Amino acid sequence: MLATRARVAALRRTGLLSRRGGGRGLWTGRPQSDTDNMKPLAGVKILDLTRVLAGPFATMNLGDLGAEVIKVERPGAGDDTRTWGPPFVGTESTYFLSVNRNKKSIAVNIKDPKGVKIIKELAAVCDVFVENYVPGKLSALGLGYEDLHGVAPHLVYCSITGYGQTGPLSQRAGYDAVASAVSGLMHITGPEDGDPVRPGVAMTDLATGLYAYGAIMAGLIQRYKTGKGLFIDCNLLSSQVACLTQVAANYLIGQKEAQRWGTAHGSIVPYQAFKTKDGYLVVGAGNNQQFATVCKILNLPELIGDAKYRTNHLRVQNRKELIKILSTRFEEEMTSKWLHLFEGSGVPYGPINNMRDVFAEPQNLYHVAVPSLARSAARCQPQLHLFVRLVCMSSWLDRKPRAGPHLPHEPLRCRYKAWQKVTAN
Repeated sequence: MLATRARVAALRRTGLLSRRGGGRGLWTGRPQSDTDNMKPLAGVKILDLTRVLAGPFATMNLGDLGAEVIKVERPGAGDDTRTWGPPFVGTESTYFLSVNRNKKSIAVNIKDPKGVKIIKELAAVCDVFVENYVPGKLSALGLGYEDLHGVAPHLVYCSITGYGQTGPLSQRAGYDAVASAVSGLMHITGPEDGDPVRPGVAMTDLATGLYAYGAIMAGLIQRYKTGKGLFIDCNLLSSQVACLTQVAANYLIGQKEAQRWGTAHGSIVPYQAFKTKDGYLVVGAGNNQQFATVCKILNLPELIGDAKYRTNHLRVQNRKELIKILSTRFEEEMTSKWLHLFEGSGVPYGPINNMRDVFAEPQNLYHVAVPSLARSAARCQPQLHLFVRLVCMSSWLDRKPRAGPHLPHEPLRCRYKAWQKVTAN
């Protein structure tokens, strides 16, 4: 116990662990004095053994809300995504930078008994433990839920895997593209008459990260009520299947197999991208009034009274004929002209933007601001804003470099040397 206290004290001196949250360093949920400037998860300490995307995305979002995240990486190599590129900024991949802000990073060899001891000592003073190893791997090293529960019964332990803790696929490694294929997401994504397509971003990983994020928040509330930790089983396959929502219901309840629709919607017409003279415009008419408005804007009033298009059900039945008429009209004008005509109409619409357009969009200055996150004295890097906004606070991104060898942007070997100094005490 004395050795543990000495090591924790050393960690606090380096800035790896803060003094927030009381003597044991555990979050209690009790009201704090400085409520005007308090971050929602201030005082919560998270030990993060995740790599790549789903886990780091979950812990980054928790860090954005004020949690103190300690990211544990492999000595020498670090998180796999450090080498995923181009593009790179110096020696760092932008992929890694995108999901690892607001974290303090250390290198620990968890295959070494000394490393296992370090992790257990850190877990004892943290509130949450997050990992994304194949089921059983951490248990074999002495870092499974039962192992840590013995030394930290308060711990909210979240395991993120590809296919869950049990079942015939549980021992398979889980990657987003594979899980999106197995879950059916890839089957329903792509052109109507074309091949299955992988979504442009790793939606299965991101959805899993958000489920884990919410489950961890619920776990902290549960611990606040009971005083006991718990185990959270989160996996890519279950998360993505849960996101199938109405597509799953169509099959399970309506016995209708899903198909690919490109940019279109299987149950609403029109609701898709239309090619213009110089780009694409997405327009959705979810009810008869909106459809009539679309017809007026396109100067096709004869479609409003056409019996074949009087209801959405009929429009779905006569989809191909209607879409052909609308597509021909949309191609006659520039995107800017259509944007002007649809403005204020009450019909949902918008252009298909590239990244340059996305971050030049004025609306993003209000809700998806891109502040510059200082990472060294010489340079700043833009980062996405928090994905939700709480009106009591402005921004919780770390805009200033945090002193100490744990900074995510420092070379991993430097952090490891500093960690060796800490653990040598």
